[in-house]
Parts: sequence; structure tokens; C-alpha cells
Amino acid sequence: MDSWDEIRTAFQVARKGTVSGAADVLGVHHATVIRHIDALEGKLGVKLFQRHARGYTPTEAGQDLLQVAKTTDDQFSQLEGRIKGGGEGVAGELVITALESMAPLMAPIIADFQREYPEVIVRFRAGARLFRLEYGEAHVALRAGPQPQELDNVVQSLGRLAIGLFASTSYLETHGRPSSEDDLAGHRFVGPDEGRSRAPFLDWLHAKVRPEQIVFRTNDAFTSEQAVRAGAGIGFLPFWTVHGQPDLHEVLPVQEDWSGQLWLVTHVDLHRTTKVQTFVSFLKERAARDWVCI
Repeated sequence: MDSWDEIRTAFQVARKGTVSGAADVLGVHHATVIRHIDALEGKLGVKLFQRHARGYTPTEAGQDLLQVAKTTDDQFSQLEGRIKGGGEGVAGELVITALESMAPLMAPIIADFQREYPEVIVRFRAGARLFRLEYGEAHVALRAGPQPQELDNVVQSLGRLAIGLFASTSYLETHGRPSSEDDLAGHRFVGPDEGRSRAPFLDWLHAKVRPEQIVFRTNDAFTSEQAVRAGAGIGFLPFWTVHGQPDLHEVLPVQEDWSGQLWLVTHVDLHRTTKVQTFVSFLKERAARDWVCI
């Protein structure tokens, strides 16, 4: 069937739920989307969508078709990612993913790398989402926690980045400094806005303090840092964010189990390409020289 344009259109309508949403993704007029859906339904002789006031919902036949379309779209994305990352030179697009809290560490390294290789365009995708290297969503990933187990990935250790428990000068002047873990009961904390996290230091926090002591709650690393600086409570911060900040004070000695292992992950198909290898070597050298690890 020579209907890939129509199938791709149907896939985007199912993803977005509306004709206008699919048109925006595909860069076409909404009338083109409607024409493609009508043409595909005509060729197949079945209805692929239920039309309603809020948009389009796939029928059972539509769901069957869209499962195949999703697999094909993923394969095209994987191919595109590999082509973009597989050139012989150090040029073109390089997609890097890491936690948002690592941006202060990664931005200077990326900037220095681009000074040496000015033809590289970097896409830095920050966040907790695990981008799929096997589908070309990223070329290099930095992940914290247990060792990644995905098949066909090359995994290298970058050490354990030091995490400490900090409070601001204003907080300590008001509430005093805890002398030990046993002295935490009367203190206020900055912590996550959910019950559990994969981060080892948050497991420790939930085990040592009562829920009502976590008085400023956020899942955003930048906001958490600002709350600790403002004196809202004691909170965990990476050492690299407090370096040279005299208003932040370590309140308890570092414990090794606060810090998770940091992993450098690449896909086997791209690991040996010139561009990826050059950046990986650059990153490992800088991490060994500049990062505060334990």
C-alpha cells in the first residue's frame, strides 16, 4: 500500500487527538489532515476514528493500524538518530541527556567542547525522563542510580557525585545547627513533593525525618536550591552548586550512601563513531579533573 503519508497523518491525529494538533506537528494545513484520513478510510473500507466535539478517538480498527504505524515511526526515528550521529567527522548534531541538576556541570563542558569543535550543534535534553538511545533520542546519556541494564548500551562509570546536607546562614541563625542525626527532630526541611524517589539521599531523608518536617516541597532541583538559599529549611544539594557560596553551610558530615553512582551511557551502534567517541573522551577527562566525587 502506497499510503505512508496517510498512515503517518493518522498516527499523529491519534497522538494529538485533534486535527489541528496533527497539522501543527506535520507542518500541513488542517484540510490536508482531514483529506488524508478520509482517503485512508476509503482505501481500507473502515472507520479509523470516532469524531466528537473534543477531537478524534481511534476505533478498534484504528488502534490496530496505529500500533503498526508507531513501530514504523519509531524505526524511522531510530534510523534518523543513527544517521545524524554516525558521521565520520566531529560535526553536526549531538544529543546529550542528563538530569536538570547537572546543567551547571555540563554547560561549561559543552561550551568548551564546541570551542574546539565549532561545527557541532548540541541538543541538551535535561529532565528525569529516560530518553531511548536505541531509538536515536540521544547519543550520550548521563544517568544516576543503579547501573543501566538496557541491551545494546555501553555503560561506563563516572564515579559518585558528592551530595551534602546544607542550610543557609539565615536558617542557622533562626533554628540553630543540628549536632547529629538525633538532633534533626526540631528542624525544617526542603524535600520532594512526592512520597518516594530513586535518589539515595531522599531515601535517607524519609527514614530520618517525619513527613510534616518537610515544609517546602518541590520536584524541581533549581527551586529546591533556591529554597535552601532563602532559609526555608535544610536540604540536600550537590557540592558543585554550593562551591564558593559562603551563605550555605554543611550541617552534617557527608555519608557515602547519600550519593548515587553516575553512569555514562551510549548505544553500541554509535559508541565508536568519531563524534561520540570524541565527546565521551572529552567529558571523561573533564569529569575526572573538575567534578567533586566521593
